[in-house]
Amino acid sequence: MTAQDAQPTFQIHYFSSASSYTNKATETLPAPLPLSRLFDVLEERYPGIRDKVLVSCGVSLGEEYVDVEADREVVIGAGDEVAIIPPVSSG
Repeated sequence: MTAQDAQPTFQIHYFSSASSYTNKATETLPAPLPLSRLFDVLEERYPGIRDKVLVSCGVSLGEEYVDVEADREVVIGAGDEVAIIPPVSSG
C-alpha cells in the first residue's frame, strides 16, 4: 500500500471519562467529516457514549473550541486534530 492509497484521516484525542469510555487516548478517523456528524460517528463506534459522556463534553478542533450543534458548516479535514474534553472541576 502506498501513501497515495491511504485514506485521509484526522486524529481524535480523548480525555478523562471519554478516554475511559473508549479505552483509548487517541485514534484516527476518516476525513473529511462534517463536525455535525462527529457525535453520530462516535456513537456508532462506542454505543452509549453520547448520553454517558458527550452530552457534557467540550470539543476542540485545532486549538479552538467548537460547537458541534451550531457550527454546521465546519468540516474536519485530513490532518486535523480534535479533542473530546470532559468538564474540568477545580477545588
